[in-house]
Order: sequence, then C-alpha cells, then structure tokens
Amino acid sequence: MVAARRRQQQRCWRVPVLLAAYLSYVGLGAGVLQALERPAEVQAAQHLLQQHRDLLGNHTCLQGPALQRLIEDIIQAYKSGITLQGNTTSLGKWDYSGSFFFSISAITTIGYGNLSPSTAAGRIFCILFALFGIPLNLILLNEIGQLMLLGVQHCARCLEEVFHWQKKASFLIKTCALVTGLLLFLLLPPLLFSDKEGWSYEEGFYYSFITLSTIGFGDYVIGMNPDRTYPGWYKNVISLWILFGMAWLALVIKFCINFLESSSDFCQCNKSTEMAEDFVDDDKNNMTGLHNVEMGNDKDTKLKGPDESHTYTVPAEAV
Repeated sequence: MVAARRRQQQRCWRVPVLLAAYLSYVGLGAGVLQALERPAEVQAAQHLLQQHRDLLGNHTCLQGPALQRLIEDIIQAYKSGITLQGNTTSLGKWDYSGSFFFSISAITTIGYGNLSPSTAAGRIFCILFALFGIPLNLILLNEIGQLMLLGVQHCARCLEEVFHWQKKASFLIKTCALVTGLLLFLLLPPLLFSDKEGWSYEEGFYYSFITLSTIGFGDYVIGMNPDRTYPGWYKNVISLWILFGMAWLALVIKFCINFLESSSDFCQCNKSTEMAEDFVDDDKNNMTGLHNVEMGNDKDTKLKGPDESHTYTVPAEAV
C-alpha cells in the first residue's frame, strides 16, 4: 500500500514538474528567438519607413493616404495569392493543382497561412472538409507508420534468421531505417527545392522540417513564385512526400517520446526504494498478493524442515 501511495504521489507531482519544464523550455526558446530576430525586425521596419519617406519626398504628387490604401490592397491581394507583375497580375494559385495542395495542407494541419479561402461558401466548405479530413488523415498516417514499422521488424527478423545476430540485427535495421528516412525526407528534398524554387539548401532543409512537423509557418511554400514555371507533377509529388514524410517523422517522434519517458521515470533509486518497502510490508503482512504467497511459503518450508520442504517450491519466474 505504501508503494502504491508513493506511485500516486509521483503521478500527482509529475504534471507540475513537466509543466514547469515545458514553460521553462518555451521561455528559453522565446528569449533566444527574441535576441536573434528582434534586431533584424527593427532594421527592416526602419528600412521600410525610410523608403516610404523617400518615395513621398521624391514624388510630391503622391498623397500619403492614397499610397497607404494601395499598399494595403497589394498586401491583401498577396494574401489571396495574387501578385502584381507590371501591368498584369499572376493567377493560378486556385487552379486544380494549387487547390489539391491546399487541401493536403489543410487536412494534415500544416496550415501554411499564405493561402486561405476568401468566400463565405469556401470557408464553410473548408470547415466541413477539415472536420472529416483530419481524422481520415490521422488514420492513414497511422496505417502508413505501422506498415513502415512492420517492414523494419520483418527485415530485422530476416537478418536474425540468416546471420543469427539477435539484438544486433534490430539495431542495424532501425539505424538503416533512420538514415534512409533522413535521406528521403529531409536531406535530398532540399536539392529539388533548390532547383525548382531557387532556395538555398539551408532554406530547403528548413522548409522540409517545418512542413513535415506540421509547424507550417508559411514563410516558405512551394509553387508560389510567380517568376517560375513549375511542372505539372511537382505539387503532386510533394503532396506524397508530405504524406509519407509525416508518417516517418511521427515514428521518429514516437521513439523519442518513448526514450524520454523511459529515461525520466524519476531515477532508478525510487524503484529500488519501492521494492525495499514492498519487502518490508510483506514481512509485516500488510500486503496481499504474489509476494505474500512467496514469503509465506518460504516461512512454511523453513518451519517444516528438510523432509517436508519438498511439498511446495516457489517458481523460478516468481523469484
């Protein structure tokens, strides 16, 4: 009973401890990001204001309020996927391939934010579409992840049977699966993005992780550069990459969670203390169960002597 109460107390304290660690981690991240990004933000804002002043100063015929309205209209059009190119505008964000990619980003909960429905009917449909699409996406991702896991386990069993490696085979296959996933979903795609989008490798790698982890900031999105021509298969292939990459990354995150949970069980000393208390409670007959039966039978064998001790033997598995 004492051990059970201690475990309950540990569970009660575990949430506040994890919450404190969570808030500390987020606070640390906020401080680092503020130190890194705030100076660039201030510099960009000052540069924008200086350009605005220079434009009004060099072109006295322009009026401040009219220019401000034009800027706001351009920003709103850009959010809708329309960009100004000389005397023309670029369309195509809501063609079928663009709409298909938007649907993928919606039900995968990536939500880049650079493109969104502007009509009331489109918004209502988006709600209903996501309401049923998100569970469907989760089920599919789970099945793909399980299929990947079964493939890894099957390969490990084959190596164990052929080479009789046992634990080495499982470790080798998991390492190969991790490296293969890194290549297919994180390391090689930036090369494609560099070719089709003109991004640097670092920008492509950043986009890959932000997308597959469903963070989806929206600062980098494929197929949105009006100055580039994209092949028809491009967005479809990227959609499949997102689907399988999310399943692979979910497995990696699951392994990380299992590792953290197994390594953060509040020290092995707590477990040894609980075991010692269990034995003490058994001696005092304050607990019932397998340990009491074992201890009781041990006492009986000691009292009965050598001739009668063969009547009961404690199983080796229980010991």
